[in-house]
Amino acid sequence: MTVVVIGGGIVGLSSAYELATRGVDVVVCEQGSIGSGSTERSAGGIRAQFSTPVNVDLSLESMRVWNAFEERFGTDIDYRRPGYLFLARSEETAAGFDEAVAMQNDRGVPSERLTPDEASEHCPGIDPEQFVAATHSPTDGFADPHLALQGYARAAADAGVDVRTKTPVVDVIREGGSARDDEESRRVVGVETSEGRLEADYVVNAAGPWAGEVAAMADVSLPITPKRRQIAVAQPETPVPDSDPLTIDLESGSYFRPERDGDALVGGHFSAVDPACDPDLYTKSMDFEWSIDALETVSEWTTYFGPESAVKRGWAGLYAVTPDDTAIVEETVPGFVTAAGFSGHGFQHAPATGKLVAELVADGEASLVDVEALSSDRFEEESARVERNVV
Repeated sequence: MTVVVIGGGIVGLSSAYELATRGVDVVVCEQGSIGSGSTERSAGGIRAQFSTPVNVDLSLESMRVWNAFEERFGTDIDYRRPGYLFLARSEETAAGFDEAVAMQNDRGVPSERLTPDEASEHCPGIDPEQFVAATHSPTDGFADPHLALQGYARAAADAGVDVRTKTPVVDVIREGGSARDDEESRRVVGVETSEGRLEADYVVNAAGPWAGEVAAMADVSLPITPKRRQIAVAQPETPVPDSDPLTIDLESGSYFRPERDGDALVGGHFSAVDPACDPDLYTKSMDFEWSIDALETVSEWTTYFGPESAVKRGWAGLYAVTPDDTAIVEETVPGFVTAAGFSGHGFQHAPATGKLVAELVADGEASLVDVEALSSDRFEEESARVERNVV
């Protein structure tokens, strides 16, 4: 069996690795270089505090891999687990905390609801007077996306995966005439690349922000939109302790986490609606005005960031966003597997996603988690539940 994976980010390489360990011949087509897409522009968050069961399950299965990554792949990914701390300023925002924590606890996540004063014990730099409630889980944390991606790249190569960089896919081939004739029965049989045609039993769309464009090549419409996000590396007025969790003010959408030597990563979504952008043309550098807003916003609810804080550097990357901020993982049409639309969760869910892709291809169905909630069919229903789109 031969599989072509489109996309050399961490979801694509995890999928390629898991397929190769099952004896599948795998070719990865990456239009740029490994790490030139969204993975290395991630904040590296790894959490199980999600509000929908399927995302919690993806996290828990992925954490099994992250916890043993160095032993399994021989790569230290600087995985730190000081937790995630979610802060609510209003009772309306806090209203869902109890339900979410109960669901997480039922699945084995040690999260808990906290008072503001209890939250400040985990993160002494917050102003507890501004908040009404919080949630925290000590097993959440973050890792270095660059190191993790390189670990998967080496493992995939060692497993026999043929990784082809600077090899864009320009078409997805479906057997027969028009792809619109007898849509469901016509199978994807390969891809056309800049270097020629590749035959395949399956094609995996792990193209991240380009996934909608790749799907269109197969005459498939998927609601995946690329949206630009930014991160600043700041030198706070007061150093942020390494023991602080990744801390998020849900109302403002701003967050920070410890980086190294007292520095912090600072980010946030400061508008209700983020405009879509062209993934080939977006600005990858950080906007200076945005960085000022980011520091000013976190300074309003923490003691770390004052007038003497400074922005050292920053960058922008892309989320591949779906309407409910949850991924699509499925065999969309025969021979065409989608693993995209993670809405900012792709890095942390990559290990579980790779296993799901391997199951879909090799076994014909997924068993690791219940993938019904990851089907694109859900967007035809009005009851789709929206995940909180945070780091």
